[in-house]
Amino acid sequence: MMMTSDNFEGKESVAQAQCPSESRNVNNNHVTNTNWQGLYATIRERNAVMFNNELMADVHFVVGPQGDFQRVPGHKYVLAVGSSVFHAMFFGELAENADEIHIPDVEPAAFLAMMKYIYCDEIELEADTVLATLYAAKKYMVPHLARACVDFLETSLSAKNACVLLSQSRLFEEPQLMQRCWEVIDAQAELALKSEGFCDVDYDTLETILKRETLKIRELSVFESALGWAEVECHRMSIKPSLDNKRRMLGKALYLIRVPAMHVEEFANGVAQSGILTLEETNNIFLWYTATKKPQLRFPTSPRKGLVPQRCHRFQSCAYRSNQWRYRGRCDSIQFAVDKRAFIAGFGLYGSSCGSAEYTVRVELKRQGLVLGQNVDKFISDGSSNIFSVWFEHPVQVEPDTFYTASAVLDGGELSYFGQEGMTEVQYGRVTFLFQCSSDSTNGTGVQGGQIPELIFYA
Repeated sequence: MMMTSDNFEGKESVAQAQCPSESRNVNNNHVTNTNWQGLYATIRERNAVMFNNELMADVHFVVGPQGDFQRVPGHKYVLAVGSSVFHAMFFGELAENADEIHIPDVEPAAFLAMMKYIYCDEIELEADTVLATLYAAKKYMVPHLARACVDFLETSLSAKNACVLLSQSRLFEEPQLMQRCWEVIDAQAELALKSEGFCDVDYDTLETILKRETLKIRELSVFESALGWAEVECHRMSIKPSLDNKRRMLGKALYLIRVPAMHVEEFANGVAQSGILTLEETNNIFLWYTATKKPQLRFPTSPRKGLVPQRCHRFQSCAYRSNQWRYRGRCDSIQFAVDKRAFIAGFGLYGSSCGSAEYTVRVELKRQGLVLGQNVDKFISDGSSNIFSVWFEHPVQVEPDTFYTASAVLDGGELSYFGQEGMTEVQYGRVTFLFQCSSDSTNGTGVQGGQIPELIFYA
């Protein structure tokens, strides 16, 4: 039986749970009961007793680097049944006869996690060791364990770890995980590139990210994040993080930053005063902003395209005046769930039905009462039935099969448009939205009608 990701923490093997405590210790290092086989009904349970057990061990592994290794007993037959690499190692044409095998490039905890799967048919993964376990599973060709590691990483994927997981997925040649990472990095680039994980990526991954056309991010943030990476790289190389050394660490990647695509004020107050560019580069970029005859630059000059926002519209029509819908600082709210991971960037809202009016609006996105995103903004309604967009500072990641609460509180012109003929289920692109009423709604908004006609998202 294989555990799902929901069962990864705090589980013991069935064998350990059923075996009396006096028969063996927690590491299976010895068995004192001479008839221990009779305690277990299945071969899987009896195999589990052999996990990390010296009894009948015919090979030992010295796992981990010199000075921080662990000696692990093994049984060639069990290992060969669980891994084609172990089969070739012990029973192939070039079989090793050594009683002790050194494995300095695998972490002991990861090796034991792989061994536990082979012996016990159980998968136990932890956030701190899952990447090392994936490496071990790939090295010894244990595909089901590797797939479970990738699934675990996809489940825990966020802006904080997306860049470093992208780096690892490229190393491990995991295209599906890589695609998931790009989805997060594109939609939440400001958060992803400011994370500590971004500073841990290798140089090739740095270049790949800086080349990315679909990043939704200000170019000044790209520049600042690249400098942060260069400083950390200096520390990794044990050299002083001077301006010259930072520039040397960035190398050709510096010219992947689209400096001329910044606003001139951002360039003048930020990049130009950072000292990272040469005087000639700084002068040429200022000329590029202002001169009729523009100099040639090594930096890309066009802004990134970013992502095109998608809009889930939940009403089939709208109305006004006759039903006298009003905004009086009360909360309009609706609950929704998605069937695929998406990133909510903002809401579309109705405005005044009585001519031009200015609104102040507070928008929130919550899950089980926890605020995940919020913003306070203003917009001018022109008196038409147009929908006006209000954005969060950063897109908010929403997971499938979980209900979230979208809320808006408007102050401004009281009489307004409102939606009618609302739909419980709406499919837009690859994502299906389900809607239900929210107890937070105090101004009449529900599934059938009201405010928040659109959810703006990336997917």
